[in-house]
Amino acid sequence: MSASRSTHDAKQSSVKRPKDIVIAVMGATGTGKSTFINLVSGASLGVGSGLKSCTSEVGYSHAFEFAGRRIILIDTPGFDDTTKSDTDILKMIALHLSSTYEAGVKLSGVIYMHRISDIRVGGVNRRNFSMFRKLCGEETLRNVLLVTNMWGAVDPAIGEKREQELMTDDLLFKPVLDKGAKIVRHDNTIESAQSILNHLIRNHPEALRIQKELVDEKKDISETGAGEELARELAAVMKKHKEDLVAVQKEMAEALAAKDDETRAELEEVRKELVANMEKVEQDRDRLSREYADEKKKADEEMRKIKDQLAEEARERARRQEELQKLQREFAESSLKTQAEQEELKQRIKHLQDNPPRRRRGFFGFVGDALESLVRLEF
Repeated sequence: MSASRSTHDAKQSSVKRPKDIVIAVMGATGTGKSTFINLVSGASLGVGSGLKSCTSEVGYSHAFEFAGRRIILIDTPGFDDTTKSDTDILKMIALHLSSTYEAGVKLSGVIYMHRISDIRVGGVNRRNFSMFRKLCGEETLRNVLLVTNMWGAVDPAIGEKREQELMTDDLLFKPVLDKGAKIVRHDNTIESAQSILNHLIRNHPEALRIQKELVDEKKDISETGAGEELARELAAVMKKHKEDLVAVQKEMAEALAAKDDETRAELEEVRKELVANMEKVEQDRDRLSREYADEKKKADEEMRKIKDQLAEEARERARRQEELQKLQREFAESSLKTQAEQEELKQRIKHLQDNPPRRRRGFFGFVGDALESLVRLEF
């Protein structure tokens, strides 16, 4: 090894790299979140088709370089997931955001994806956006980018009309834009995706509202803005189920009086389904706080293991660096040594350079791996 290479490596290790960038990507199922992340990062996250979700867990891209910064993108499931309830989705997102915030990770930006191809903004989109606002809060909206996509699926004039409606609707984008959020179009090209990142990488990282509520204010998840919003939605669903049940029971009584056994049997199946749905809503309301607390304990233990592992890896790197420097000093003074001893020193130096400490993997579950990926950015 040459002295110049040694000096170069020392200088490189002493240069403090710019703060890494973490950006969350949110939106309803099928809005292209995973597709966007894969496009701009080169990741291979699962991509759904139609309204079936492939993102039923919080996912993340590998750390990738862009504009001289290291970036990681977080892929979140929508609150209309085909495999999990809204309670599970909130619990999952809250768990991830609170654990990473406790580890010192703040988001430099949040991207909210919306299909401009949607003919109208229905209840699903409104519910997703309402929960999104509760998660973010008012203070971080300047770091929010509203991204409309799938422009190729609509006539440009129709798309522009829908975009204007989104921007002027008090129940949709208008109040968020008024508080500092920005809206941009995405045409599914790499240039467009990189332009979106450029909007966010210079932001000052901020804690989201739910992170402050859970970590700084020590609130129960049911007391957070997002938790209260979910409770209102579940109450509305329960109210509708009860109204439907009353109507079905009335129709069943009429069918009984008319001796219409076939209709009565069909209505009985509808009644059973309504009762089952009501029980599920009741269970969802009851289990949010309990399950979040239980899973947070597990995540905290995962975080402790991750930090212990990273600290051990740091100690191992320091030990190997000290050994390498010692060998380099010996090699610099090797004129007094035999050629065989010099060759042995060269081989030991080369071995240390070519065989850095390996990351120990395998004992973290999904949550642990996701947390580790982000926490490593801080080390």
